Amino acid sequence: MSTLITNIGQLVTNDPAYDGTPLGIMNDAALVVSDGEIEWIGPAAGAPHADELIDAEGRAAIPGFVDSHAHLMFGGDRAEEFAARMSGKPYTAGGIRTTVAATREATDDDLTARAQALTDEMRRQGTTTVEIKSGYGLTVDDEARALRLARELTPETTYLGAHVVSPDYADRPEEYVELVCGAMLAACAPYSRWVDVFCEDGAFGEDASRTILRAGMDAGLLPRIHANQLGPGPGVQLAVELGAASADHCTHLSDADVDALASGDTVATLLPGAEFSTRAVYPDARRLLDAGVTVALASDCNPGSSYTSSLPFCIAVAVRDMKMTPAEAMWSATAGGAQALRRDDVGVLAPGKAGHLVILDAPSYIHLVYRPGVPLVHRVIA
Repeated sequence: MSTLITNIGQLVTNDPAYDGTPLGIMNDAALVVSDGEIEWIGPAAGAPHADELIDAEGRAAIPGFVDSHAHLMFGGDRAEEFAARMSGKPYTAGGIRTTVAATREATDDDLTARAQALTDEMRRQGTTTVEIKSGYGLTVDDEARALRLARELTPETTYLGAHVVSPDYADRPEEYVELVCGAMLAACAPYSRWVDVFCEDGAFGEDASRTILRAGMDAGLLPRIHANQLGPGPGVQLAVELGAASADHCTHLSDADVDALASGDTVATLLPGAEFSTRAVYPDARRLLDAGVTVALASDCNPGSSYTSSLPFCIAVAVRDMKMTPAEAMWSATAGGAQALRRDDVGVLAPGKAGHLVILDAPSYIHLVYRPGVPLVHRVIA
């Protein structure tokens, strides 16, 4: 089955071959998707025949968003915590523990329904690839369950038994690290592609984080890391040392951290929803970009510090408060997210790539920032 999408007023491909810029913009464009892959792309006037026709009627089209950092397997609600924070209570890593009891009590159907609803919500807003982490069960069975259920929704699943020290081991953190590296890892690895750790005061220090990531790597998982969110720390340097695909948050960076990211291929994944929802200082994306660091944008969708599923919202905040241009934010939420997941089949529109694209109810991708908060997704094709 082939589908021709034609009369695209502005097509963002993220393939510089088309116009010499990172966004690879084509005007008056068309493309053909066949069996899930892009078969042809070019001027609308030269479009070939296909089995099905979709007329974009001059609208803009972009690659589907790639959300490379999300926590969708959880139970409960933390609206009251959010309200308290908006009244002046600070955010700390310890808030994660308040979701653990509700997640353990939730049934498989409860967890699946919540995660499915959130992925559906993401899809309606243009996200066609999403990563899902565990991290709210913190027992062998609950972590494995979360990843088994997440694997039904996405191949991009991340073992995050090292989100915080389980309350069951509050006075025995070393034993919990042993569990995370031992029985819990063995149970979770079959359902995981990635291993992650929250390297932060109140969670896991440098030595424990290195131990956990190396154990995951030895089990065949690829590393990523929560780094430098709440304050300066060793997370970014550790990510580069271990060749992690991404260091996520990157809010508090030294010059050495920026230099390390610029010298390696670890992506700096920025999560503006977290700073928005915690009234924290935003990462300085401009500093990273000017240093040559690859930057991704993701939602960090989670019940405590960033309960948004909207990458268009994150794009608007990144431009408004993190000194990104609309073009940089557009690229970072698509091709940047793909690089953070070590994927070359999504986040770009070109022959042989996944046929994941979003038709906007707007003439240009710039309207994602120009008209913040407006539902501009006309149609998602994936």
